Amino acid sequence: MPDNWKLALDYEEFKTDYFGRQNYSSSIAVRNIKIKKIMTTPKQIMIFGLGLFVISCQKIEKTNFLILPTPQQSKIGEKFSSMAPKDLIMAYSPTKDALPKLFDFTKALQKTENKAQAQVSFEINKGLDIPGQGYLLNIAEQKITIEAKDEAGLFYGFTTLDQIVEDASLQGVNLPIAQIKDYPELTYRSIHWDVKHHLDKEAYYYSLIDEMSRQKINGVILEIEDKLKYQIHPKIGSPEAFSIKQWLAISQYANERHINISPLVQGLGHASFILKHPKYFELRDDLESDWAFNPLDPKTYEVQFNLYDEALAITPYGKYLHVGGDEVKTTGRNSGQSALELQLYWLNKVAQYAQKQNRVPIFWDDVPLKEAGLMSPIYDTSISDAQVDSIWKVNEPKLNGFLDKFPKNCIYMRWNYHTPQTYGNQKAMEWFTKNDLQVMGATAGQTRWPLMPLRESNIENIKTFAINSIKGNLSGLLLTLWDDDSPHFELYKRGISAFAEYTWAGDKKTNDEYKSLFRHRTFGPKWEDENFAFIDSIEGPVGAWVNALVVDKSHRNRLKKNDNAKEELLISLPKTHQKGLWTSLYSTRITKAKKYFEQTITTAKRMEVLIKGGAKNEFMIKVYQQVLKLTHFSFETLLLLEQYDMATSEKEVQEALAKIMTQRTNFNRLRHELEKVYGLTRILSKPDKYILDQDHHLHLANQTINFDWQFYSELLFLDKIDEYFKN
Repeated sequence: MPDNWKLALDYEEFKTDYFGRQNYSSSIAVRNIKIKKIMTTPKQIMIFGLGLFVISCQKIEKTNFLILPTPQQSKIGEKFSSMAPKDLIMAYSPTKDALPKLFDFTKALQKTENKAQAQVSFEINKGLDIPGQGYLLNIAEQKITIEAKDEAGLFYGFTTLDQIVEDASLQGVNLPIAQIKDYPELTYRSIHWDVKHHLDKEAYYYSLIDEMSRQKINGVILEIEDKLKYQIHPKIGSPEAFSIKQWLAISQYANERHINISPLVQGLGHASFILKHPKYFELRDDLESDWAFNPLDPKTYEVQFNLYDEALAITPYGKYLHVGGDEVKTTGRNSGQSALELQLYWLNKVAQYAQKQNRVPIFWDDVPLKEAGLMSPIYDTSISDAQVDSIWKVNEPKLNGFLDKFPKNCIYMRWNYHTPQTYGNQKAMEWFTKNDLQVMGATAGQTRWPLMPLRESNIENIKTFAINSIKGNLSGLLLTLWDDDSPHFELYKRGISAFAEYTWAGDKKTNDEYKSLFRHRTFGPKWEDENFAFIDSIEGPVGAWVNALVVDKSHRNRLKKNDNAKEELLISLPKTHQKGLWTSLYSTRITKAKKYFEQTITTAKRMEVLIKGGAKNEFMIKVYQQVLKLTHFSFETLLLLEQYDMATSEKEVQEALAKIMTQRTNFNRLRHELEKVYGLTRILSKPDKYILDQDHHLHLANQTINFDWQFYSELLFLDKIDEYFKN
């Protein structure tokens, strides 16, 4: 069969094969499309009906070389060298510098002392007129040269070369003639690893380090909580926690790839991982709550400093000690002191400890701003700049009154995940700088989204905060990835790559251009076109899935806290003798279910095209597939209930009921497959004797010992169906 012919996929057959069942047949479903031969043009997708994708298997006619993050200045690919990727064998350094760690497409390079043998010449030149971490890369007809400002710059020069060689290999061409001048806009570009509710498998952390370092990320803030086997306080460490030796090895591996890991040990508040244990009840600020320490108890600092000691021991290359300190209001056991006084008393204690350990403390800044009445202008996008100024004029003196209590060695981290563009946010950051206090921003790739990050991976807010930090001459930015609702880490990677792009390169790519760049680097050059985009098309279904089975004005995160959630918080079921009432009552969500039922099928087919076409990072695509299948299940269940409710004959009633009663089996199969995929990199369950904390903020991932929390709404709803229809 010629290369430009492909077989069309049968729509209904695909639906059955992909989702593992075929209960619901939409009234608008496309009729079976007979398998036929379809003529295509190179790199073209043809879409029949609701999503028939056909892709040419011919080579890409136009080569494209894209680097992530985008270099500051570059000219790549107009002409080609005489060097093929396989020709890169030897590297020579006139300054006797060592080769940095190399990746997949350059790792065959060996250092030689014979200049004539080398295809690559590299050196560190500290006098190079370029910012730190910068490099110059030149690919000529028969020679590649990399000149770097420092060791980090040399490493980044080789990572850029690796991406170019990869693109040449995948597109079957020689290396392009190229000239690149590159350096970062922000010096510190750090990712937050939050492991409080789960650990991934040890090998996965090494792969994450490789991926992040290839994108020139150079920091990790490790929120360790109970995932370290503490020696002094062993009760605090979870049974499945990594040992000091394991975490230290990860830190060393990261350091070799120019990523410095620093710990975050939650402090005054967010202390449930400590205070849930009876041994530490006496340190609680409120004896009934495991949330916060008593800042006036000397034993608080004895325990915290012990934990700091061990966290610093596993991160010897880190510069920082993040002490947390957010979302907390203590009384010091009704001491009469204000929450802000107590907060700053605690902060000075831990900042002094950090200074003695030669670490820079980082502190979440929200409590002082909130206690001074300055938090609302940060998030209220409806108020004018003049109104913001008015609020600051009234309330800034409350903050200034405590200015001498703010430790000078601390970085005040201005976290804003939703509205970094506001004048109020900028005003807060400027208050710290004008008072000679260090400030750094924190954006987010994951906040409180169940299942996967939404809002286009929060790209716009990540980009805005990065650009504002660059304009403000700040040194760095943190990308938080909160484990509260604990999506799979693969689902964070588009946001991480956006962070890498905008913190290094600045405002060089529109959001759509960045997404194309992400597809190019993640799946391969032939998949960069928007016809192969699928992540955004999953967001609508996921957003609707979250509370698809939950009553209005409630949330799936609240189910576990309600002893009668099945009746009070889940939607009702159709009544046998009131036909159509249920459909009318839930007409809005049924309309959404129909829309997203079909959309998930179309999106699934697009993802299958990538896998069958040999796209890179197949595991990431498979994780997204599991997300899609889980959402599809809830929509299908709603539509089956509609069929039952609208049935006009006993035969139709019984047929619909039979399909409804098979949903438990379908779900069990779906869950098994999802856990099999997720479980390749992730530890799914907590140890049997693990103590769950009081769950003050309704964290899904903190609500069950096993992986039930991920499906709790579905499990409860299936129980409700079984009980209702069997009776």
